Amino acid sequence: MIRIRLGAASALDNPQLQKNMSAVIRTALHSRDNSVAEVANWETLRQYAHDVKEHTLARLDSYLKQLEKRVVEQGGKVVWVENGEEALSFITRLAHEKNMTKVVKSKTMLGEEIHLNKGLEAAHIEPVETDLGEYIIQLAKETPFHIIAPALHKSRQEVSDLFTEKVNMPPTDDVQQITATARRILRAHFLTARLGITGVNFGVAATGTLVVVENEGNARLSASVPEVHIALMGIEKVIPRAADLSVFLKLLTRSATGQKITSYVNFINGPRRPEELDGPAEFYLVLIDNGRSKILADSFLRQTLACIRCGACLNVCPVYQRIGGHAYGSTYPGPIGAILTPQLLSEEEAPEHPYASSLCGACYETCPVKIEIPHILLKLRERVQRKKNDKASHIPLEKWSMQIWAWGMSSSRRFAWFARLMRAAQGWFLKEKGSRIELPVLNGWTRHRDLPTIPKKSFREVFKPEEKGN
Repeated sequence: MIRIRLGAASALDNPQLQKNMSAVIRTALHSRDNSVAEVANWETLRQYAHDVKEHTLARLDSYLKQLEKRVVEQGGKVVWVENGEEALSFITRLAHEKNMTKVVKSKTMLGEEIHLNKGLEAAHIEPVETDLGEYIIQLAKETPFHIIAPALHKSRQEVSDLFTEKVNMPPTDDVQQITATARRILRAHFLTARLGITGVNFGVAATGTLVVVENEGNARLSASVPEVHIALMGIEKVIPRAADLSVFLKLLTRSATGQKITSYVNFINGPRRPEELDGPAEFYLVLIDNGRSKILADSFLRQTLACIRCGACLNVCPVYQRIGGHAYGSTYPGPIGAILTPQLLSEEEAPEHPYASSLCGACYETCPVKIEIPHILLKLRERVQRKKNDKASHIPLEKWSMQIWAWGMSSSRRFAWFARLMRAAQGWFLKEKGSRIELPVLNGWTRHRDLPTIPKKSFREVFKPEEKGN
């Protein structure tokens, strides 16, 4: 069972983490806002992308078959797998058959989802992350902190200390020198690895084109230098036509990094042709379900699969801004992780994820494909609570408390009585020289949030003499 509370408490008590996150997320939000403001028809594009995804998910089997046909026509091979174990089995078997002992990988959240690195290492195959952020995380033996920026939580000094310890880099806080060190090490891996693995941002059904978006060139090298390229793609990543791609790219890059376009947009159409100078001799597209068909079966919840992994909902979420990615204890953090994790696993395995939200709606407002994240959270909360109630032999405390609250709020007299009672009792709970309230029962909530004191006179008590005077 994945619990968020312990990770959240640890993150909230880490001042360095709070400082690192605050600076980076503030910059990311500013860049995105400026970039989006340049697009006059942004809301029209969001609706278009939403409609395309809705249409595609309703006909997913048809578009996946079309994608497979086009990939095969171009000399590639398509492998369908039910889960991560099957995907890992295929990859390791292929590597062993060809005596490959090292893999260069570009950033892929799907690879994280199926625990690819751990499986490769168990099969005595060395995985090398080639995205700088992922490489930092791999050296630190951590998991990604953010969908777009895996090492967002680490300061320049922390990265410098890590490189000094792990790769014997001379101590320095010069970002260019740190980057040059990583480039030198990774370039040697690119030249010696015979197998490359990448993720896929979009798979165009009509043309069989796989699109990989990046800023460092490492995905291009991973896909073109080794003799074998394996592309891992979740079945939801397919889109119908190349004409749709321009809209999705504009939405993705501006939402993710605030760029008009990323440095590299790779279009992959099978293995190297006889007349071509570079590219893999063999190309495999691995289509992975891993719980997505279960989500697809629900006509409302299936919109979760429309996510294009831009990470924008993480940046605007007040919960993620405070607790960060590791607190979620799952592959996908933030609002998208709060709705995706319980569906990929189960509500029993991730019961706290649907509650890791203030329901402020910022995630929906910023989502480039208009996923109704707040409504999905409420749906999942309902499921979690229903299962709790089914198991409980007594009235749950939360339900009992809400019934008392409803009873008190339904009468003005009872409301006024409760207010006077709370005003009289608040002195027992005042902290920090009487400036705020901390409740023993809810100290996990009030320790990190301000609960203002109740005024000496209520609005009713102040207004009543005025009303009589008039």
